[in-house]
Amino acid sequence: MTFATYTAGGETCYGAVTDGGLIALNDIFPQWPTLFDAVQAGGLAALGEAARGKAVTHESVQYEMVLPTARRILCVGVNFPDRNAEYKDGSDLPKYMSLFPRFASGFTGHDRPLIRPPESHTLDYEGELAIVIGKTGRRIAQADAYDHIAALTLCNEGTIRDWVRHAKFNVTQGKNWDNSGALGPWLVPFTDAAQLDEARIVTRVNGDIRQDDLVSRMLHPIRRQIEYISTFMTLLPGDIIVTGTPTGSGARLDPPHYLKPGDVVEVDVSGIGTLRNTVEDEAI
Repeated sequence: MTFATYTAGGETCYGAVTDGGLIALNDIFPQWPTLFDAVQAGGLAALGEAARGKAVTHESVQYEMVLPTARRILCVGVNFPDRNAEYKDGSDLPKYMSLFPRFASGFTGHDRPLIRPPESHTLDYEGELAIVIGKTGRRIAQADAYDHIAALTLCNEGTIRDWVRHAKFNVTQGKNWDNSGALGPWLVPFTDAAQLDEARIVTRVNGDIRQDDLVSRMLHPIRRQIEYISTFMTLLPGDIIVTGTPTGSGARLDPPHYLKPGDVVEVDVSGIGTLRNTVEDEAI
């Protein structure tokens, strides 16, 4: 069973996703007003039990960023061999992973438009798999890392490319434009290592495959990501790690193919689903 944050009838809710619609759960669990609160409390199993046998409450919804109240989102950069090779020093595999923060305001939900700002038309896509932490930990061993994952979701880590290059040592300003990326559509509870170890990330733009790679080929595997990040900060339930994008972004095509209004971007991972977004210009 999967869980989403959504808006229906002017009200923001969270609930269980079914083929026929969504089953609202927030009224059943007033102690968890948001899906983020449920994750923090280790409540995904309870949500699943509560939804069993219940009727659909909302057939038509607008998906929101799956955890809109997430407090910490860390992204791993340059984490596939072919992606690393795009850089001048690509012959040397990085000893340590690149990390940068993103904020919830930079993400929208499934079937919502990514927003291209007037300041730059270099909006680019990055299809990724994201993990949601479910258990507090510091200095977590790789062997124990998967025990700290509550759920999986998908990310289009939309980037304003020229703003990434404004400064010498950081990319934060190019990674946090309002509604430039998407997280969702839902949370898939993490119950089996194969959900990650056998996962394949595929990104399509207007139906054409642009990115296609295996999670198992990451330079810094997800177990290592959890180990490394938890060395310098305590990982908390509800923290999100966006684990890295394969080669094939629009900036690396010749000539570059940046996203434009009317484009449709789909990020797909079997067992999790498809995150779909259109593109619109920002209304000024």
